[in-house]
Amino acid sequence: MQRSYFYRRLLLSCIALMVCFGLPMPWSRLTSFGYLLLGIVLIQGLGPEPRKSASCGAPSRPYSLLGFAAIAFWLLWTLTPVEMRNTGIPVILLWTIFGGWSAIRLIQRLARECKVNGAVLQGALAGYLMLGLASGLLLCGLETIQPGSFRGIDISTGSVGLDHSVWGLNFAELNYFAFVSLTTMGYGDVVPLTAPASMICVMIAVTGTFYIAAVMGVLISRLTIQETEQARLPPRNQE
Repeated sequence: MQRSYFYRRLLLSCIALMVCFGLPMPWSRLTSFGYLLLGIVLIQGLGPEPRKSASCGAPSRPYSLLGFAAIAFWLLWTLTPVEMRNTGIPVILLWTIFGGWSAIRLIQRLARECKVNGAVLQGALAGYLMLGLASGLLLCGLETIQPGSFRGIDISTGSVGLDHSVWGLNFAELNYFAFVSLTTMGYGDVVPLTAPASMICVMIAVTGTFYIAAVMGVLISRLTIQETEQARLPPRNQE
């Protein structure tokens, strides 16, 4: 029941964050709180290890510490002026490791499920959305470090005056491109122009393909076990 609740919370937080990206300015700035919520949900849900698998699973404390560090540097990045571009480097490094580790731990959690139900499917979908959102954050960090890394985007809000921080920029198009890369669609409206941008896009595409293959393997194996167990059950007596 607790894992089912976590899958539902993770899916809802991902969907809420994606909805915030579609809102007009200044409401789209709610995405800043959405990433904070997503990080907290991941730490709470994937940080503690079940007692039966704590000895064979990955340690939970380093994962939680990494998650808190990723959130802390993300807050620092969003609140610093755009001119201080180097603050995006720790964000890229930490969220790359944190997002990848979260996907691995989520797949391990799904593999320990006894049967495939609606909650498990919600968890699998939430993991895919989480990867896309984490990838969007990587691309946003890269664009602040090296402006002009992508063609076909406009991250400026058009406003002048008070907003000089990263928090005031509009990263909706880069998050859209992150999901395009994750699904390997390649529409061609946004194109990476630098070598780091191209390599990150390749990494995102490979990660998305690997996640789908791993999750499909887990779900198919669970379904096969379920069908085998049901076939071994004695038939019910018919009156």
